[in-house]
Amino acid sequence: MSVFLVHGFAWARNDVRVFVVLQEVDDAAPNNLMSGHSEEAMNEKFGKLYPGPMANLPALRFIEPLNPNTEKFKYPSEPYVFVADVVVQSEDFIDVTQAMSIPIRPAQWESLAELRDLIAPDEKIGWFVVHNGDLEVAEQERLMKEENGIEVDNDPADRIKEEETIEAKYSQGLKEQIGEQMGGLQLHDKIDRKGAASEVYCVGNAAPISTNRFQASQKNEKKSGKIMKLLRGNSNPEPENAQLAWQKRLWPTDASNTIKKMGPSYTLFRVDKIGFVVISCVGPANHAGPTLLSRCLRRFRSSSRSLDSTRGQQWIVTVDGISYEYLGTGSTTLPHLANLQPAKPLTVSYDSQYSNFTFAAGPVEITASFLSSVLPKDLCRTSIPLSYLSTSIQSTDNVEHDVQFYSDVNAAWTASENNVTIQWDLYQGSNIINRSSNATSTSTSTYSWFLYLQQAYEFAEERDVALWGNFTYSSSPLEARNFSFQSGFSADLRYQYVMQRSLQNMVDAEYRPFATREPAFAYVHDFGSVSSASVRYTIGSVQQPVVRYLTSQGVVTLQPWWSQCYGDIHQMIDFHFNDFDQTRVLAAQFESQLKADVDTYYSENMAMVYGNNTPNTPPAYANSTEGYNGTDQYGNQYIFDSGNGYGFLDPSSFSGIAIPDVQEAEAYYSIVALSTRQIMAAYTLAIPPSSGGPNSSSNATEPLRFQKEISSNGNVNTVDVIYPAMPFFLYANPNLLRYTMAPLYQYQEGGFYPNEYSMHDLGTHYPNATGHVEGNDEYMPVEESGNMILMSYAYYIFTNDSNYLRIHYPKLRQFASYLIQFSLTPGKQLSTDDFAGQLVNQTNLAIKGIVGIAAMSEIARIVDDPASAQNYSSTASSFYNQWESYAIEPSGTHTLLSYQWRSSYSLLYNIYPALLLNLPIIPDSLYEMQSAFYPSVSQIFGVPLDNRHSYTKSDESLWTAATCRPETRRLFVNGLGYWLNVTSTDRPFTDLLETVGEGGYPVSPDPVTFIARPVAGGHFSLLALAKSRALGEMMGKGKVSGRMEKGKKVAKK
Repeated sequence: MSVFLVHGFAWARNDVRVFVVLQEVDDAAPNNLMSGHSEEAMNEKFGKLYPGPMANLPALRFIEPLNPNTEKFKYPSEPYVFVADVVVQSEDFIDVTQAMSIPIRPAQWESLAELRDLIAPDEKIGWFVVHNGDLEVAEQERLMKEENGIEVDNDPADRIKEEETIEAKYSQGLKEQIGEQMGGLQLHDKIDRKGAASEVYCVGNAAPISTNRFQASQKNEKKSGKIMKLLRGNSNPEPENAQLAWQKRLWPTDASNTIKKMGPSYTLFRVDKIGFVVISCVGPANHAGPTLLSRCLRRFRSSSRSLDSTRGQQWIVTVDGISYEYLGTGSTTLPHLANLQPAKPLTVSYDSQYSNFTFAAGPVEITASFLSSVLPKDLCRTSIPLSYLSTSIQSTDNVEHDVQFYSDVNAAWTASENNVTIQWDLYQGSNIINRSSNATSTSTSTYSWFLYLQQAYEFAEERDVALWGNFTYSSSPLEARNFSFQSGFSADLRYQYVMQRSLQNMVDAEYRPFATREPAFAYVHDFGSVSSASVRYTIGSVQQPVVRYLTSQGVVTLQPWWSQCYGDIHQMIDFHFNDFDQTRVLAAQFESQLKADVDTYYSENMAMVYGNNTPNTPPAYANSTEGYNGTDQYGNQYIFDSGNGYGFLDPSSFSGIAIPDVQEAEAYYSIVALSTRQIMAAYTLAIPPSSGGPNSSSNATEPLRFQKEISSNGNVNTVDVIYPAMPFFLYANPNLLRYTMAPLYQYQEGGFYPNEYSMHDLGTHYPNATGHVEGNDEYMPVEESGNMILMSYAYYIFTNDSNYLRIHYPKLRQFASYLIQFSLTPGKQLSTDDFAGQLVNQTNLAIKGIVGIAAMSEIARIVDDPASAQNYSSTASSFYNQWESYAIEPSGTHTLLSYQWRSSYSLLYNIYPALLLNLPIIPDSLYEMQSAFYPSVSQIFGVPLDNRHSYTKSDESLWTAATCRPETRRLFVNGLGYWLNVTSTDRPFTDLLETVGEGGYPVSPDPVTFIARPVAGGHFSLLALAKSRALGEMMGKGKVSGRMEKGKKVAKK
């Protein structure tokens, strides 16, 4: 019997089996991972799937508690395998003190924790003593027993054979289970040709899970329920059938992964541990696809899958005594219950405000809706950090049924580590209800669970989780016949509800970490016999105060804007909960206007139509190596070969053309609708400091607005993150741009920033807006100085607020002086694309400075400084003429990435503000030249950012698209819309993506994963441009460029 002292974590045997089967680790025996081949195979697979953490780990050991003399060996010997990075082995004893003194590098420990979070997030890392009796010892004991006439168990070799048989049966059973679990989903055809996206986000979670789609030929459609190979990691999957191929990869999953035949397509389903059924999107009429539960996640902008996998919600509807789990996987923690079964997902749709999901639950249909309203002109409602979650049922057989609703959240929402103590309270209105069962309720009472850290750290975050404030989950009896609540161990609550269909109105008195008897907080609504019913919840993370801010009075704390609108937290929650109907009306108005504006833009700016040929159905990208010839909806011929990354090409010039059979207006709507909540989720409105109190004003007239640079580095009010998001604010409410720039101006005009150029950000780590008094912020002097000038002028153009320019004119002059000195030939420095590294004489950066100087000419004219206006104008013109000689390739086909780097190119997106702001500095010939060039370097998902890499930026791509002729614009828009539907990315909408392969996150030269960033506001470039044109026409200003006048819709031939 060997004794092992291991440093690592436990991995459940059932999860091991699922991993081995679904990952096809053929050389690993899940019931005997300690064998050499098994360990080698598992390490190899981990290395492919998790290259990040594995880079800092030694070869892992998989240590199993094992007693070969028990009948249990026929089945999983013990419920756990220990995954270890340090192992000490002995046949007799181990000096534990000495062994545990083995040094473990911080990087190794952190990598082990990251791996744990990926495969066994509920387990603790520590030192464990493991006893293991190997097969050789068991064989010796068997021979001795035989020699002495003692009855023995099966031969170990027979046991291994029996184990393999059991494993084969288990694998087959798993596949059968996968085939049977999900059924009945209605899926519209041609979805991936209509610009709809195929990824869905977790409930209350900022991370999505991509669904996997692939095409099937008609003859294969008969093979209903066929299980395809499920592969993950970065390797290219091999289809079981040559005519069926994955278009994506999966990230680690479990036995809930299911594939079911759906009409002409197959769809992968995933039930995520934290509580969301992931299904493919439905047809374009519903604008189906993913969404981000934005404001409820304002403090949960997670970039860690470990947190995503532990935060949970559980939703169940009971109909006539049968409980249907429709969101969540809490049933996996319960024994088999005959009256508990999964609901069958039907559809999912989204728009700029809602995400809607429907399920079949016996004789009723469930609709789960998530509303995070985007109301840019309503500052009070916008400032509320809560979202609505509502569920309704409708009888499908016109008969009344006995109906109850159950919902809970767990404690992981308020902690970044599973070993910190969490406390909680339940409130009825503003009255606390702790450990009592005598609460009274009316249909108008609002109940709220408050979850918070026992030891909070104000203005601190860890792994993108706020370490202060409350996580709140609220509901009300509404029309329910009976309403009950309870907190406690999650499995106990769910079991009690399924068996009794009610809770006990008790609050658990044992505060603890979320990994200790997982605390959950539940509500039950009992409606009795009904044909329809609905419940409502609100959810969010609330901090008060919200920001630390450096002023002339020192560092002060700022209160949230909602506190001025509604009062204390209880009043705010109560208002929000009861404002549901009015919020829906306002949300519908914004959504209707968005659709109307998209329709108007495309009715006025259609691409050229050359014929009335019926377009061919485009082949699904990368589904075969066969080439295609076809005709798009405009009568243009194309060729396509899915074996390469060039996309669809014009056969005469081999330039790229837009994805065929995708309506650009639908693709663009799917992009901006998906972006809207993501943009607004990154901002907080705060009451500015004033004489009304030591920390904040009691009656401020307008807020300060603070942005978090999500996922890239966490800075506060990063200038080059606000700048690319500018089109959304100009479209939706230009005042939001002013509120966001206000702290930047206050800080720099207050004398806190020592440099002559604009600061990069207002603080290194959100929400600490304490700036950089030493001037040691990230060095982007030309970038940020140009940005501040152009944003200030853009605000004026869209509001006609000349006083704003007068107030900030001295600081703008300072920035302009720097641009005059350094923008024409910028030294080695970063631009906003800092992930690409420093570069000298960047063409695109220089033109930003030149356009900024041109804008300063207009600003000087507006503030009555004609001499300066003339100077700025002549300087900009002179600089532009010189820039052309440096920046344009000698053949005259395109601009270069860097001056005189002849083999280079880049997206020239910084000429967009000249068009947007009606600045005459850029001639039409430059727009035309670039527009003609981009198709010559396009790939399937768009045009690479520059020649150094194959990735691109979605926001900068759509800035560029707005400067192009309609045919080239369509190439950009359709490429991004198509990418939404087939990308392998598995997180919220990324702005940095590969234009080839599966459209994944960039991995070269270094892995970069941008998620949920507010730069998605740049996707509104076309709508902002249309609004600018409309404002110009209202004010009687002519167009300095013919760009927007070209491409008018013409009659078909």
